[in-house]
Amino acid sequence: MKKMILGLGLALSVVACSDNAETAGDAVGDNGVVNVYSSRHYDTDLALYEDFTEQTGITVNRIEADADALIERIQSEGEFSPADLLVTVDAGRLWRAEEAGVLQSVNSDVLNERLPDYLRHPDGLWFGLSTRARVIIYNKEAGVPEGLDSYMDLADPAWKGDICIRSSSNIYNISLLSSIIANQGEEAAEEWARGVVANFARDPQGNDTAQIESTAAGECRIAVVNSYYLGRFAGGDEEQRAVFDKLGVIFPDQGEGESGTHINVSGAGVVKNAPNRENAIAFLEYLTSESAQRYFADGNNEYPAAIGLAGNSNLEKMGDFRADTLNAAKIGSGQTKAVQIFDRAGWN
Repeated sequence: MKKMILGLGLALSVVACSDNAETAGDAVGDNGVVNVYSSRHYDTDLALYEDFTEQTGITVNRIEADADALIERIQSEGEFSPADLLVTVDAGRLWRAEEAGVLQSVNSDVLNERLPDYLRHPDGLWFGLSTRARVIIYNKEAGVPEGLDSYMDLADPAWKGDICIRSSSNIYNISLLSSIIANQGEEAAEEWARGVVANFARDPQGNDTAQIESTAAGECRIAVVNSYYLGRFAGGDEEQRAVFDKLGVIFPDQGEGESGTHINVSGAGVVKNAPNRENAIAFLEYLTSESAQRYFADGNNEYPAAIGLAGNSNLEKMGDFRADTLNAAKIGSGQTKAVQIFDRAGWN
C-alpha cells in the first residue's frame, strides 16, 4: 500500500478505493462519496474501505499522512475542507484534533450502543475503532520477575538495569503516563517516571519491535510494548514465532482495586465542515459493525472496540485481561503534563 507523505505547503495526493472514485477536492455534498483523512497505514484498512463500498455504494476516497499534518491541513483548508472523517491512532492524537477544533459532535444510537463509554468522547467528537494493550514483557530465560504486577512496579529499584522502553516523545508512552497521572496523581506519576529512568538497561531507542527483539535476545530483562506488535510475532514466520516463544507477557494492574491495563485507542471523528456528513456517520457506524471489527482484529492484531467481541488467536495466546476504563478523552487531556514530567525525569 502506498503511503502519502504530505508537506504542509504542498497539494495533497489522493488514493481512491475504486478506479472511478472522485478526488477529495471534487466531492461536494452527500453524493455517494466519503473523504477520509487517515494516519493509519495498514493494508487491512483497504479491505474495510472496499467492503463498505460494496455494501453501501459509497466510494471511499482517502488521504494518508501523519496525524499532525492532517490536522494542520484541515485547519488550513477551513470551511472548504473536503475532509469528512479523520482517522488516527492513540488518545493523544484524537485530543490534538479536538483541541484544534477540527471535529464536530455526532450523536448516533448505533455508536452509543456498540461502544463502551470510555471509548467514546463524552461530546461525541470521536469514537473508538480498535484498541491495543500496553503490556509488560520479560525474558523467560531470566525468569519470571516476581513482584512485577503493575506499571508502578517498574519503578522498583529491584529492576535496576533491566528495563528497555521507547523514547518519551513516543505517543504511546505519553498516553501511558497521562493515564498514570489520572489514576495516581501527578506526584506519584513523576516519582514513577524517575524510578523507571533509574532502571533503564539502555537509553530509550527504537520502536516496540526493537524492544521485543532486545528482550528476547537478553539485552533487556523487561520491556513495555503494545500488544499488536506481539501479535505480529505470535502469528509470524518461524523466526518471529521463535522470538515470541522466548517472552512472557504481563497484563499490569489486574488486582482488586487496581485500574486495569492501559489501552491505546484507534479512533475517528467527523470533521467540522464535512461536506458528506451523513456518509461519514454511516462509515463510522460500519467500522464498529461486527464484520468490520473482525478486520481490525484478524488483519492487524488489534482488539475490537465494540462490546462483546474478542481478539484473534494471536492475541489469545497472551491471555485475557481487564482493561483500564478511564475515558480516553482524559488520557488525551493529560498529554502536556506527561511531557513535562518526562522532561523533568530525564526520560529522553
